[in-house]
Amino acid sequence: MKDLKRLLIPAATVMLLAIALPALASGGEGHADSGKLMTDFFWRMLNFAVTFGILAYFLTKPLRNGLAGRREGIAKSLEEAEAAKAAAEAKFAEYDAKLNRAEAEIDAIAAEIKLEGEKERERIIAQAKEMAEKIRVEAERSADFEVARAQAELRAEAARLAVSLAQELLEKSFTAQDQSRLLDEYMKKVGELH
Repeated sequence: MKDLKRLLIPAATVMLLAIALPALASGGEGHADSGKLMTDFFWRMLNFAVTFGILAYFLTKPLRNGLAGRREGIAKSLEEAEAAKAAAEAKFAEYDAKLNRAEAEIDAIAAEIKLEGEKERERIIAQAKEMAEKIRVEAERSADFEVARAQAELRAEAARLAVSLAQELLEKSFTAQDQSRLLDEYMKKVGELH
């Protein structure tokens, strides 16, 4: 307010002089009505100064209040903008931290999935090897069983054939005399044992 008043007085004086000087400069010709012009000019200047003073007196306070309100509004807007900026930076930092944690969790989950996949692969391979070994053992056992069964069948067939051949041979070459001799030998051996 004080700065405004300090500026108003010199500004009004300069304006008065700027208007009055050309009128004074032209007054040296000696016109008959030059005094009247000067008085008229003086009253107009006085009227202008009073009007300007009244306007300045009544308008400076609302103008100053308006400018102060504007200044406060701008300061408040700046504070709100700073607060919003700080909040936005905090949110950004929070989201950035969450994103970094999420990336770390994703990497950890990916590593865990890879590790689980490796373990599963190793378990499947071990299970397949174990199953292959069981199949091999079962196949060997089955083959051994089949070989033993085939051998038993062959032995049985060979024994049956041998008995059949022996029976045929005995029937052809065994006489009643051979039969009584064998019976006597058998009885003799049994008698020696008891």
